[in-house]
Amino acid sequence: MTGYSRAFKSLWAGEVISEFGGAAGAIVNGLLLYELTGSREWMGVLWLVYFIPSLLLQGVSAPFLNHVRKDRMLRRIQLIRAGAYLLPLVGFLTGSDAGVIIGLVVLQCVLGLLQPIFASLSFSLLPEVCTEDELANANGLLDGTLRLMGFLAPGVTALFLLVLPMHWIHGVSALLFFVSFFALSKLPSFPEQPLAPWTKKFWWVELKQGYASFFRHPGLFKLTVLSSTVSFAVGATLVLSVPFIRGVLAGDAWEYGVFKGAFPIGYVLGMLLLTKLPKNERTMYIGLIGGGLSFVLLYFVQSVPFAWLCEAFGGLLFPLFNAQNAATFQRDAPRDRLAQLSAVRLLFLRSTMPLGILFASVPFFDWNIRYSYVGIGLIIVLPGLYYFVRALPRSKSIPISDHKIR
Repeated sequence: MTGYSRAFKSLWAGEVISEFGGAAGAIVNGLLLYELTGSREWMGVLWLVYFIPSLLLQGVSAPFLNHVRKDRMLRRIQLIRAGAYLLPLVGFLTGSDAGVIIGLVVLQCVLGLLQPIFASLSFSLLPEVCTEDELANANGLLDGTLRLMGFLAPGVTALFLLVLPMHWIHGVSALLFFVSFFALSKLPSFPEQPLAPWTKKFWWVELKQGYASFFRHPGLFKLTVLSSTVSFAVGATLVLSVPFIRGVLAGDAWEYGVFKGAFPIGYVLGMLLLTKLPKNERTMYIGLIGGGLSFVLLYFVQSVPFAWLCEAFGGLLFPLFNAQNAATFQRDAPRDRLAQLSAVRLLFLRSTMPLGILFASVPFFDWNIRYSYVGIGLIIVLPGLYYFVRALPRSKSIPISDHKIR
């Protein structure tokens, strides 16, 4: 962290604190709702009211993102999210279960609407707070620590639950988002594009131009499609992980917990490995291919410890792809439309997750879980191999940052 700018450290701190607060809050949201309703259907509703508004807004918000003060908007979002986390607590203080449920549903809806805006703006702001040479390592550092927070949050939340009533954890999450607001207040002011009159015609023209600009750059589209294959696999593993460990391998609940923790631990190690390797296309595609192979290897696994190793192996290699993929997108996208193109990119990534969930939920051709892992692994590996072979002649001496597609 010593070599990065103060602005990057502020953005990093704000995102890490926010990620921890959100992960802790998400755990308690599900636990509290299930305690009140005892219903799987309500659990589904809770995620639908997060996911559906989020995708809808993701698709139409792109023109808006080019014409805002990014630093100011990030801070406002954190304040709104801090306030939203108090809604279930207010419902509890009214003494009504219905009030708590309404608070949870409204909270999830607010989080779903704001998360894609926050993610797109923070992604597009990273090139403003880092040099081009720092982008790959900065993306790896940020991505790795965010995943580490997702790993630490369940354990720390469990400790909180030993000493605090469940509903008070929402107050802790609200406080963390408020702290994140103060961390982001250290960001300097960045210039914004001149504001145009906001009309329906302007919005429609900007929307079309944003998507047209995205598809005019085949390099950006390629990077997004490759990232989408990983997002597809992540969605599928949300369905497959529990039945694979608990059913196919007959593992215990604690063994499943270790399985879920192996990937983020490997990811942190992969982030450190990234700082020691050359930043070029060959390294990026090796990370993609190796990460995909970690899914294929699960087909052959016969014991839980080997499943842990496969998951850690995937975590070790995926940062080599994810960080450099994000850095290349940030470098090569037109800077005046980066926020808008980031929103389009994120729409692709978020849309493929439910497709992965559907793929894993519906038994295609009577596939068992092992065959499903092979399928999602090959979806990642085959494109990775194709582009790795294409990159061989030129990645020997030309760093990835030298490829421009503008």
